[in-house]
Amino acid sequence: MSPRAALGLLVLSVSVVSAQTAPNRPRAREAGLVIGVLQPGPLNAITDVAGVLVGQVTVAEGDSIHTGVTVIKPHAGNVFMDRVPAAIYVGNGFGKLMGLSQVRELGELETPILLTCTLCVWRAADAMVDWLLRQPGMEGVFSINPVVGETNDATLNNIRLRPIKPEHVVRALESAAGGPVSEGSVGAGAGTGAFAWKGGIGTSSRQLPASLGGYTVGALVQTNYGGILTINGAPVGRELGQYIFRRQLEGTDQPKPGDGVGEGGSCMMVIATDAPLDARNLERLAKRAVGAMIRTGSPMYNGSGDYVIAFSTAASVRRRIDQPAREPSAGISNDAASPVFLAAVEATEEAVYNAMFKATTVKGFRGTYEALPIEPTMAILKKYNALKWNETLPPGKPRP
Repeated sequence: MSPRAALGLLVLSVSVVSAQTAPNRPRAREAGLVIGVLQPGPLNAITDVAGVLVGQVTVAEGDSIHTGVTVIKPHAGNVFMDRVPAAIYVGNGFGKLMGLSQVRELGELETPILLTCTLCVWRAADAMVDWLLRQPGMEGVFSINPVVGETNDATLNNIRLRPIKPEHVVRALESAAGGPVSEGSVGAGAGTGAFAWKGGIGTSSRQLPASLGGYTVGALVQTNYGGILTINGAPVGRELGQYIFRRQLEGTDQPKPGDGVGEGGSCMMVIATDAPLDARNLERLAKRAVGAMIRTGSPMYNGSGDYVIAFSTAASVRRRIDQPAREPSAGISNDAASPVFLAAVEATEEAVYNAMFKATTVKGFRGTYEALPIEPTMAILKKYNALKWNETLPPGKPRP
């Protein structure tokens, strides 16, 4: 039977995921892990940036299909009509990020950001374009630049079936909302892995104090990469015996757990902020998020497609197509951007850990990704004094 025929026989279990996913597994901060020096927002999620919406649909069928769609909307309006400045930074270009060249050329987003699996990019993009063309006021539109990113979930997902359908994309777009964001084995992260454990979707945020601008920065990641898992400097992957090139380094031909961890794989990172940054400084912001990925233990292998999409929601830098003569604000100064850079690094790093802490064990098409063992991980963090950034806080300062 051909893959196309097989797909016709599948009855997919589709759910719009909620914030109740994996309730028995804590987020990193809930487990006692504090990343960096800045405070998170109320939700510790990308949706702490006012107006940002997230929608997710998980597609699952037995052990063969584990994939989905995650949508990030910069605001609740029509993004094509009310565009936001944006930039994309390519850490390593082994990927299929649709829409890259126009975002780089014009420095703006004109569609929501959509994340899915590698071989579903084009189907997902077509579904989003079709949905956009049917929106009110779009009757005279003849060109759309859909931004669709991916990671390869072929270990758990029978990716050749390309199981993402238009209705999955539409449900993700139309269910996008503010509030808590589901993490772990959900949406576009349903079938992904991280450091040979189960990866997925993770999010985090940081709020700058008024003395540093008062801005909010949020990150959302789709983790599907490997290396040597490192948390707050603690060598978790090394201590647990699960890391890249283990067999070669030990000089044995006997397969062991963790062999070949993440030589391929990818990471999609989305950064949102209400700081009024122009496209140039948004690209500088995006570069810093790659540094956060490296801090988690990735050396960015040949086969890793690592991309960051950054955008600003600030009203002063919006580009409305019905006001072509309006000159947007240039945004904050270069010097004032430094605290925003730090916020992006901390939020991205914590988002990666949240993806792994919340992810559940999934048996899939060509193997199984076990969930990160939280208790042994926390024991390692305690051993290396890696839970708190500062055990001695100033008088009157609340513990994060």
